[in-house]
Amino acid sequence: MEILTLSEIAKAVGSTVAIDGNITEISTDTRTIPKGCLFVAIKGNNFDGHDYIQTAFEKGAKAVISERNVDGCNCILVESTRKALLDIARYYRSKFNINLVGVTGSVGKTTTKEMIALVLSERFNTLKTTGNLNNEIGLPKTLLNLDSSNECAVIEMGMSHFGEISRLTKTALPTMAVITNIGFSHIENLGSQQGILKAKLEILEGMDGSAPIFLNADDISLYQTSYQLGRETITFGIDNEDSDFRGLNIQQFEDYTTFTVSWNGNFKDIKLPAIGKHNVLNALVSFAIGTKLGLTPDEISNALSKYKSDSLRQNIVRKGEQSVIIDCYNASPDSMKASLMVLSQMLPKEHGRRIAVLGDMLELGEMSQSLHSMVGDFVGQSKADILFCYGVEAQNIGKVALNYGKEVRFFTEKSELNKTLKDFLKPNDVILFKASRGMKLEETIDYIFGGKD
Repeated sequence: MEILTLSEIAKAVGSTVAIDGNITEISTDTRTIPKGCLFVAIKGNNFDGHDYIQTAFEKGAKAVISERNVDGCNCILVESTRKALLDIARYYRSKFNINLVGVTGSVGKTTTKEMIALVLSERFNTLKTTGNLNNEIGLPKTLLNLDSSNECAVIEMGMSHFGEISRLTKTALPTMAVITNIGFSHIENLGSQQGILKAKLEILEGMDGSAPIFLNADDISLYQTSYQLGRETITFGIDNEDSDFRGLNIQQFEDYTTFTVSWNGNFKDIKLPAIGKHNVLNALVSFAIGTKLGLTPDEISNALSKYKSDSLRQNIVRKGEQSVIIDCYNASPDSMKASLMVLSQMLPKEHGRRIAVLGDMLELGEMSQSLHSMVGDFVGQSKADILFCYGVEAQNIGKVALNYGKEVRFFTEKSELNKTLKDFLKPNDVILFKASRGMKLEETIDYIFGGKD
């Protein structure tokens, strides 16, 4: 972060208080607070940063953004410290004339963000969202890491309710945006897929009318929308022949995929160290954005060849005598289907079996039973040999998979799952672990394999 004066900050949050001094860091956590910083007292569900204002000053904070005055402390008073953090980040971001890509969608945001940043970093100094810090606390913290050396930024935007993407995009001010897909994530709060589409399209609210948006043409909701936005719309896809950037000649191997990008009569062969059609889509939009910003096909291809998956996101590793697909970060019907496709595409060695260990998908509300049943259909249509279901809702996956003749085992206790699965595995098996983050299937992986590759 570069220098901001406290008077600039006061003006950005709508305060008339006059406090002298400069700061180069902003903190919301007194456990890691640096001396001379600005402390923002955020209220959370289980804590209130206002309770730690005195501690912040004792540790060297220069001033605080607060919703109430604290005697003896330099306080800039605001109605909402959460809004103030966004206001500061928006002001700070506006000081930088850079290309900023906003990324949202039901699934695939983080992987897409990583691939785009990898491509842009081939030529430009690029800031990106760390991990999945994509909410109203994480996004402003990322923006506040901008400095004059940055030429591009790739910012992930997540949400669970209407209005959240609107606030994030009005803070980040994207010069271009990506919507990866419209699935079922957070449908409990948004009511329907049309509601999810409406919430994702809020990303346009922080963009200039001339800023382009990149949409997945294989997603029927997004493709139909692409003609209605009144701005430059660039599409990417595999199945849709009308895609501006299309993936052709896709070939899957054990730990990489090759395909050809077709655009404007041009063709470029790509080798991507990841498998699954969804990852080809992620690479396609990265290729499209790189092309838009002037990178050569060779530069983009070279960047994509260096992609590495996150340890909990469809990471394929060899553990002992088995191959393991670790995908324990989140889960929705769309991402379940994608992971099952990856499992189906892998070829076990002699006598090896394809085993799917699937846990509950959370936050699906009244549609939970029907959406878990939908995943049961995906399992039935996949090449999985055996299904282990873990959790109450996951029982619905197994019940439908049985109708396809699949071998299914049901568990509601993790300890029972762990012991049974460990005894069940044989050399050369390929095992997929997939569930929502709250199910903590990585604990099962650690139990079986000792946490070692």
